[in-house]
Amino acid sequence: MPAASVTRVSIPVGYSPGDVERWVDNSPSARSPFIRDRARVLHSAGLRRLAATTQVLTAGRADFPRTRLTHTLEVAQIAREMGSALGCDPDLVDVAGLAHDLGHPPFGHNGETELNRIADAIGGFEGNAQTLRVMTRLEAKVMDPVTGRSVGLDLTRASLDASCKYPWPRRDPVTVDDRRGSDLGGQSHKFGYYADDAEIFHWLREGAPGERTCLEEQVMDWADDVAYSVHDLEDALHAGWITLGMFTSATERENIMDVAHRGYLPLVDPASIGAALDRLLALDYWPASYDGSQRDLASLKLATSRLIGRFCQAAEEATREAFPGDHLTRYAASLVVPEGVRTEVAALKAMTAIYVLNREGATQEYARQRDLIADLVDTLVERGGRDLEPWIAPEFDAAADDGGRLRVVVDQVSSLTDVSAVEWHSRLCD
Repeated sequence: MPAASVTRVSIPVGYSPGDVERWVDNSPSARSPFIRDRARVLHSAGLRRLAATTQVLTAGRADFPRTRLTHTLEVAQIAREMGSALGCDPDLVDVAGLAHDLGHPPFGHNGETELNRIADAIGGFEGNAQTLRVMTRLEAKVMDPVTGRSVGLDLTRASLDASCKYPWPRRDPVTVDDRRGSDLGGQSHKFGYYADDAEIFHWLREGAPGERTCLEEQVMDWADDVAYSVHDLEDALHAGWITLGMFTSATERENIMDVAHRGYLPLVDPASIGAALDRLLALDYWPASYDGSQRDLASLKLATSRLIGRFCQAAEEATREAFPGDHLTRYAASLVVPEGVRTEVAALKAMTAIYVLNREGATQEYARQRDLIADLVDTLVERGGRDLEPWIAPEFDAAADDGGRLRVVVDQVSSLTDVSAVEWHSRLCD
């Protein structure tokens, strides 16, 4: 009789057995471990909820603008192509793109700011740290047979590491000197894990050199910057918050240069930012007009596609020049983004910051959103957790102290969509 076939864990080229290890489920499979990871994220509740979570416009307000989910899908696609060109496993980079915003709360970064204020005494709130918490604790997929607790999606070490943008704990703002340089505004308030998630964080970072991120994460991070710098501008044009004539005005030009310098590139000469803006406006595919017609829509779409290609190709070519080799993976290389291209992306991000995030009327809207989040957290705590959903309510009862119970409530509120947060507030707080 023929011998029984033995299924082994397949290890993609350029990766090690440690890269494909999982916290709990290391059962053999004929499928690539990164394909399995990608499927787990794609089928997760955390990814689905992003369909009703803010990107630029509050989700559900209009049909054209992106939601956090459509942004996520675009980041994953850009990252997959760029990573493949460099020799990374395409499914691994795809996982990082799909997972990178799983921890974002209702109302985008505005909701994140309010939850961080509320949770200050218990370690704060940060969307990236919450992403790790979703992937390794909150998402219902795999239970630890020893502890009986959820281990989230139980992704491989490499997938978790590729999704970790800020591999350090919460700390006072410090000057950051990494491959993103001054793009963090010289100061980083961001962090990658909470104190009670330290064990899984240190596990996924085994073998990592200090606070350096892996190449797959760097590809995802650049894809994220490229996607929202281009697509948020596209959405703003369609919404009427931006007109193309703004970018030729001397006053507006100075404003863009100032915001890009202060907010994104403090170590870069403002004149270099002005030169980057000039390069963008001189591109033969930069849209000449926009009135919402099919012709102008097509022209705008061509511009977004060409800009994405411009920014990604520049990084691919510079990285290949610096790191020859067929399979650039993990810590064998770092993404190289030419300064001129990084400056162009910062100029686009500044446009969105000025005309969208800080648009007229936004201040009042943001205040209402923060009040809603605060009311909801206070009410859920005051009502002793009895309104929490069944998947998380036992954690409230099991918490050792008020701080632990507050963290559970913050986990619940951060898991809501914009729409469900408004509904919960109307039902519980009005």
